[in-house]
Order: sequence, then C-alpha cells, then structure tokens
Amino acid sequence: MRDKPFAVSSERNAAAILEVLHSEFRDCAEVLEIGSGTGQHAVHFAASLDHLHWQSSDLDENHPGIRAWIEDSGLHNIAAPLSLDVRRAVVTQAGYDCVYSANTAHIMSYGAVTNMFALVGKALRPEGVFCLYGPFRVAGRFNTDSNEAFDASLWARNPDMGIRDLLDLDSLGAQSALSRQRLYAMPSNNNIAVWRKVPGRVQ
Repeated sequence: MRDKPFAVSSERNAAAILEVLHSEFRDCAEVLEIGSGTGQHAVHFAASLDHLHWQSSDLDENHPGIRAWIEDSGLHNIAAPLSLDVRRAVVTQAGYDCVYSANTAHIMSYGAVTNMFALVGKALRPEGVFCLYGPFRVAGRFNTDSNEAFDASLWARNPDMGIRDLLDLDSLGAQSALSRQRLYAMPSNNNIAVWRKVPGRVQ
C-alpha cells in the first residue's frame, strides 16, 4: 500500500454521512462527487453503496491522491477523478441521479458556490438529489459559538470564504430547479442539506 493523503475529519465523519446517503441515494445509480479531496469519502461510500457508480472529481492537483485511494481500493464502481473546477466547469446534459459534496461551500467564494449550484442543476436528472455536507448558518444565525468563531477564522484567512446561509443556498437552488427537502443534523455542528431537482421547472 502506498502513502496516500489522509484527512482525520474525513475518517471521523464518514460513518454518519454514509447513514444519510444510504437513505437519500437508495434509488440512484450514477453519482457525481464535487470536490473529492483526499479521495477517502469516494472510496468509503462506493464500497458501501455498491449499487452506485461513483464519479469522483476535483482540481487537477488533487488527482494523484484520489487515484491512489481508488487504485488501492480495488473497487470497480468508482471512476478516476474528472478535472472539475466549478468556477469554469460546463455541463451539457443531465447525466447523474445524485450529486454529493462535502466541506466545499465554505472554502469557495460565493461566486463559485453560485456556479456549483448552477452546475448541479444541469448535471442532475429530474428528481435527482443533491446532498451538501458542511457547516451552515440559517437566517444569519450560527448554530453554535464555535461555528461563528470558525466563520471568523475563515474570513481572516480569505474574505471570499465563509459559512454560507441556507436561505441564500435555497435561493441559488431555486434558480436551478432545486428545492430543499431535508436538513440532517450531523456531528461536530455540521449538517447535510438535501435538495431535489423539480421535474419540468425551467432553469
């Protein structure tokens, strides 16, 4: 086994996220992961959700680590990472039943988050599901003091980063025919927000 990138947080939160995905992705076949990071989630989830074909993706500089995780796993239902930068990516047709992304929205600029929701809207088939994991605000309020402090630390590093408000994300979703269905409370003051693509709605 070769050395691979490893994120402690990905290892810690995988089981809780997988429990949600078992339910939300039970009727899906093709999933796109936006921002596969180290590749740990892609391998963990593809191994347990063997009815899915899992398409990983990320910026090019993260591909070697993702490929290492995939190759060492020996799984056949997970694909090598696509080169995907939401700031420039173009999707021409709806080819996925579900989209998954974790810990991405708060480290992107708001413009990139806007582009991500537009991309998801185009990538999903009607009734498709988008699961976004991470910390959120609701109507400007943080769910914990620690998340408020985390948001301040993000802003100090880069004013383009920050914990996003779910109401703003719902507005972005509506522009791409995505309607929020559920919000799951997760460990470490995080959530999984779930949007579904509304059939027949004009994007």
